Amino acid sequence: MDKLDAIFAPESIAVIGASTTKGKVGHDIFANILYGGYQGTLFPVNPKARSILSVKCYKDISNIEDPIDLGMIILPPKRALEAVKGCIEKEVKGIVIVSAGFKEVGGEGARIENEIAALCKEAGVRLVGPNCLGVINPSPDVSLNASFSARMPKPGHVSFISQSGALCTAVLDFAQDRGFGFSKFVSIGNKADVDELDLLRYYHKDPETEVVMMYMEELGRSSEEFISEVRQMTSYPDFTSVLAIKSGSSDAGARAAASHTGSLAGSDAIYDAIFSQSGILRCRTVNQLFDYAQVFAAKKYPASDRVAIVTNAGGPGIIATDMSEQSGLKLARFSDETVRELHKYLPSTANFHNPVDVIGDAAKDRYENTLATVLSDPDVEGVLIILTPQSMTDAIGTAEAILNISKKSDKPVVCCFMGVVDVSDGVKLLQKNNIPVYHFPESAARALGAVRQGRKWLSRRILPQYDLEYDREKAEEIIQRYVSEGRTTLGELDGNRILECYGFTAVPMELAKSREDAVAIADRLGYPVVMKIISSDILHKTDAGGVQVDLEDASEAGQAYEQIIENARAYNNDAVIDGVVVQKMISRGREVILGVNRDPQFGHAVMFGLGGIFVEVYKDVAFRLAPMGRNVVRRMIKSIKGYPILAGMRGEKPADIEAVEKNLVSLRAMVDNHPIIKELDINPLFVHDEGGGTTVADVIIKLEEPEV
Repeated sequence: MDKLDAIFAPESIAVIGASTTKGKVGHDIFANILYGGYQGTLFPVNPKARSILSVKCYKDISNIEDPIDLGMIILPPKRALEAVKGCIEKEVKGIVIVSAGFKEVGGEGARIENEIAALCKEAGVRLVGPNCLGVINPSPDVSLNASFSARMPKPGHVSFISQSGALCTAVLDFAQDRGFGFSKFVSIGNKADVDELDLLRYYHKDPETEVVMMYMEELGRSSEEFISEVRQMTSYPDFTSVLAIKSGSSDAGARAAASHTGSLAGSDAIYDAIFSQSGILRCRTVNQLFDYAQVFAAKKYPASDRVAIVTNAGGPGIIATDMSEQSGLKLARFSDETVRELHKYLPSTANFHNPVDVIGDAAKDRYENTLATVLSDPDVEGVLIILTPQSMTDAIGTAEAILNISKKSDKPVVCCFMGVVDVSDGVKLLQKNNIPVYHFPESAARALGAVRQGRKWLSRRILPQYDLEYDREKAEEIIQRYVSEGRTTLGELDGNRILECYGFTAVPMELAKSREDAVAIADRLGYPVVMKIISSDILHKTDAGGVQVDLEDASEAGQAYEQIIENARAYNNDAVIDGVVVQKMISRGREVILGVNRDPQFGHAVMFGLGGIFVEVYKDVAFRLAPMGRNVVRRMIKSIKGYPILAGMRGEKPADIEAVEKNLVSLRAMVDNHPIIKELDINPLFVHDEGGGTTVADVIIKLEEPEV
C-alpha cells in the first residue's frame, strides 16, 4: 500500500479547524467533503463548536476514538504546528495543510514549515502543502472533495498536479465546461514534503491514471533525479503520458554572462531541457494543456506524420492544413484505390484528394463513408474531421457516425466541431466517448501534432553508449595550475590542451610574444595561418579586431601580429595581453557551437547549436542536463532548426554528426569530472564531412571564482 493512499483514498478524515461560519475555509472544506458524497467517515475538530452541519464536533483529534487516515488542517502556522504534533501522536497516516502564512511569507512562517516537515519525515507521515487548495478524488468508491473548490469534477483518467491553488479552481471550472473528467486532483502549494516527483510516481502506479497534467512554478529537487525517474515513467512498455505548463518562461531575468552559452542559458531553456529529456510534453497555455490531454487520453498514436483532413468547408480546411504542417505533420497522398472509392460517396463538386472537401450539405452518411475510406488508406495514420454547422447539418448524427468508425480503428481521429450552440449535442456525444473534439481547426491540428510527438518519444531508438577514454589527470593538472595562480580564465592554448584530454581535435598552435616569434612560428607550421589575440580580458576576439585569417607569407604574418596588438590596445587599453597565438589554417566545415553554463540550481547545462557569428542572432540552440549519453545528444542535435544543414541539403554531403555526438558526450564528462568549470564556449567547432571529424577553432573556459 502506498503512503499517499491515505491522502487520496482515506477511510477516515479529521478536519482540524472546521468552522461553523459559512464562507470560512474551515467550513467550506468540511461542507465540500460532506456534500461531495465522501464514502469514508468524517470528523470535524473544533474546541469551540458542538457540531458542524449537524455532525458531532470534537475538541481535539485525540478525543476521536476511531483511527484516522487523513488530517486536514486549516489553522494558522503556530496552531497548525500543534495540530501536526497531535496528528502524529494519533498515528495519522497523511496530512494536508491548506492554510497559508508559511514559507511563502518567510521569517517565522518558514521556520514553522521546516519544523513541520521535519516532524512528518521523522514520523513517516506524508504531507501535502501548506498553502494549497487540497485534494480531490472523484472516483465513486472514494468521492472525496477535500478542497475549498465547491466543484467536484466527474471521474476520468487524467490526473492533475498544481503548485497554484488559485489556478486549480479555474481549471476545475474550465474542465466542467468541456466535459472533462479527472482521476486525481491535487494542489501541492509550498511542497514541504510531497512534490511533483512523488505524485508522478504515485500516478504512474495508479491504474485509473493514463495522462498527467501538471502546472509547475519551480522544480525543487535534483534535475538529474527527476529526469532519470520520469523518463522511465514516460517510456514503453508501461508508460504514463505527462503534459506540463511552466510559469515564468521569460528569459528577462537571465544572468549576464561572458560566454555565448551563459547569455543564452535562461531558466526557460533549462526547463525545456528537463521536460525534453524526461519525455514530458511542454504546453504554453492552460488551453493547450487541456487540448493535448484530450488527445493523449484517447490512447491512439499516429505511426507516422501522414494525416488526412476531412471538411465540409474550404476555409477551415486550409487553416487545418497550414497548422498541421506547422505542427510537424504532412498531408498523406491517397492511393488510386482510395480516390476511386471516394468518388462513390461524394458529389462531383467535392475534392477527392487531401484535404477532402465533402461539401457543405454533407449528411452523416457522407462523413461516415469518407472517414472509413481515408482511414483505410495505408499512407494515412490519423484523421482530422471538421464540421461547420450549415442549415442541413446533423451534428449529432455526424458525431454518431464518427464514433462508429473510430471505434473500429487504431488510428487517431480528432474532430473540430466549429460553433457552440448548433453543434453542442454532437460535441457532448464525442466527449462522452473519449473522442477528442475542439472548437477550432488549429487547436485540433496542434493536438494531433502533439500526439505524434508523443509517439516519436515512445518509439525512439535506443543505441549503445559510446566507450570513450579521457586523460582526466592531465586536465585537472592544468586547471589546478590556474587555481593556484588565482586565475579564472584559461588561455586558448591551455583550453585546447584540456579539450584534447577529452578527445577533441585542436589545430596546431603556438604562442608568439613578438613579431619575430609570429613569423618564425608561421614558417614552422606552414602557410596559410590564423592569428588571434590571447588575453583573459578580451574573450570575444572578433569584436576586438583580434583575429586575422588566411595569412599567406612571412610579410603578412608580421603585419598581422602588429595590427592585432594595436587593435587590442584600442579595444581595451587596460587589458593584460599574453601574446598572439599562431594556428595552422584548417579546412573549414559547417560551424556549430558547443558550450557549458553552470546553473545555480541544476548544475551544468550543455548547449549545442549553429555556431560562428550567428549564434546570438538566430539563437538556434538546445540545452541538456545530466544524465547525458549518446541517445540524449543525438536527439539534442536533431532538435535544432538548423539540423538539415548538418544532415546535408541539396546534394551536399552530410556532416560528421557522430563526431559531434562524441564531442557532446565528452563535454558532459569533462564538467562532471571538473565541476569547477563555470562557463565554456567552443565556437566555432568546424564539423567536416562524414568521416572527417571535427576541429576546435576557438575556445573560452572560465572557472568558478575562488571562495573568499
